[in-house]
Amino acid sequence: MLETAYSANALRALIVATLVFAINFAVWTLYAGLTEVLVADLNLSLLELSGLLAAPILTGALCRIPSGWLVQYFKPKVLMTSQMILVLPALIFLPHIDSYWGFFAVGLWFGLAGCSFTFGITYVSQFYPSGSQGLVMGLFGVGNAGAALSLVLAPELQHQWSLVSWVYSGVLLLGLFLWVMLAPAGNDYPKKGQTSILPYLKQLRVWRMGLYYYFVFGSFLALLVWLPHYYMQAYGLTVRQATAYTLVFLVSSSVIRALGGWFADRYGARSVNWGVFWVSIMSLFFLSYPPTTFIIHGIEADVTMLVEINVGLFTFLLTVMGLAQGFGRASVYKLINNYYPDAIGPVGGLVGAFGALGGCTLPILFGFFTEAFGFYSVSFMLLYGVAAFCMIAMYFSVRSEKLNDYLREQSTNNFIESEEQYRP
Repeated sequence: MLETAYSANALRALIVATLVFAINFAVWTLYAGLTEVLVADLNLSLLELSGLLAAPILTGALCRIPSGWLVQYFKPKVLMTSQMILVLPALIFLPHIDSYWGFFAVGLWFGLAGCSFTFGITYVSQFYPSGSQGLVMGLFGVGNAGAALSLVLAPELQHQWSLVSWVYSGVLLLGLFLWVMLAPAGNDYPKKGQTSILPYLKQLRVWRMGLYYYFVFGSFLALLVWLPHYYMQAYGLTVRQATAYTLVFLVSSSVIRALGGWFADRYGARSVNWGVFWVSIMSLFFLSYPPTTFIIHGIEADVTMLVEINVGLFTFLLTVMGLAQGFGRASVYKLINNYYPDAIGPVGGLVGAFGALGGCTLPILFGFFTEAFGFYSVSFMLLYGVAAFCMIAMYFSVRSEKLNDYLREQSTNNFIESEEQYRP
């Protein structure tokens, strides 16, 4: 149970903030539901499509750093309001674009919606005690499911850019109304001059958490915008079928985040992270396997054997990994709360920026490697490498911390105990 002295306001803050974040997330991922329309209208190559999908994510990633700085000096509610007002003209301008670079520029503009996570999570965290932060952040993170609006609604508005503009502008205005009218004002946090964001850039722990978030959020975001095209090209599905399968991944990975936050509160964020990476890397091992034909030279004749992952098994493995990533997104922010309880805004902004950069760079790398190697599962090979690197970094991080704890303890005991018991 969430315990707070003003639980009615706290619950209202969490509900409204999550809904508004979901709306902003839908705007941020608008292009994900329009991949085939963009390819057809602009005659895009795979690499050009990847760049266009990455444009909004790039702005959202880069802006999370100044957003983390701004929440130290201005109230998150005011900042979220300003951000939505700034995004609105980009959606209104959308029907007047007819070139690749025009769509790219407008994508960069409405990518400001990605700042909503930093503002929202800082806003919500001030209403709840430390012991509930994992669950609260996980519940707020369910707003990732807002991308379902883009995956369901945008394909129905194909080639009707005026309608896309009006619908998304209307949805964003609804979010703005809910935010201004219903979100509680909050307390006097933040205070001017509370912290500076620069010292955190010098801390290796922040970079490690950013690396973890690069995988658990960055790859989730990259797959979200990449999967509709992947399903259609790799498995020959229709737009509706590809959207339905992508929704399974999106919704399950988003909703489970709340449970991941509870697990992080109860069992520890680091333990949850270990489980996340083990499940992910095992799923990616099979997802990485491309369709392969073996020819076995038999005694009387050759035997041909086809090994491939069908769409059902692919979706199952993808969903398992998505569930793990949902746990991981919650546990990383619980780690931030554990180490930096008074600097969730700046540190969360930095870590969120690293994660969103994954959502920007990975689709481009997916497109590049797919064109270079000629098969689609190479994108999952890339993710396997990222996950393996994260596990190595986490292992040496744990080992280093245990060794430092050992040295501090032994400095008072003349180093008479064995080091073996402190090794991971």
